[in-house]
Amino acid sequence: MRCPYCHYRDSRVTDSRSTDDGIRRRRQCIRCGERFTTVELVQLATVQVVKRDGRREEFSREKLLRGLRAACAKRNISVGQLEGIVAEIEAKVLADGRAEVPSQVVGELAMDALRKLDHIAYIRFASVYRSFADIESLKEAVEQLEQGRVPTFEERTLQLSLPEPEPTDLRAARVQREAPGALAESAR
Repeated sequence: MRCPYCHYRDSRVTDSRSTDDGIRRRRQCIRCGERFTTVELVQLATVQVVKRDGRREEFSREKLLRGLRAACAKRNISVGQLEGIVAEIEAKVLADGRAEVPSQVVGELAMDALRKLDHIAYIRFASVYRSFADIESLKEAVEQLEQGRVPTFEERTLQLSLPEPEPTDLRAARVQREAPGALAESAR
């Protein structure tokens, strides 16, 4: 581990503690004697994030944290809260078990977490992520937020994957339109 003060390549560990994030180690540089802290994270698997233009890049906690920090600038939100959001998103992405995840999934999960935490940060992040075309689309997003009508990522995913069943009489009418003689034959 390189010393952040004198850049010497060797240090000794003076204390080591296990945390939720990984292992926190207190180190001391052998050359200058300065102390510093490092955190070791367990890297379970690498997940590729598929961008909208088709490019692929490795999931980056740091990149996600930078985006969240920008959205939360000058808001009363601690770094610990943002790191918790990043850890939660990373856990969901890894738990999915897929080698590739669309960037939209990561963005939607981040927006859901920010919506629960701070509405201003949510609107800031959404304005960059969704790149609103005009002031009307931004206004609509704010109105949905005020009225509590913003569905979570899970709700939006569920709505997309489960088609609503048709009422029975409409189903019979559709069958009749598609195959006029089929309904009469099935009734026999």
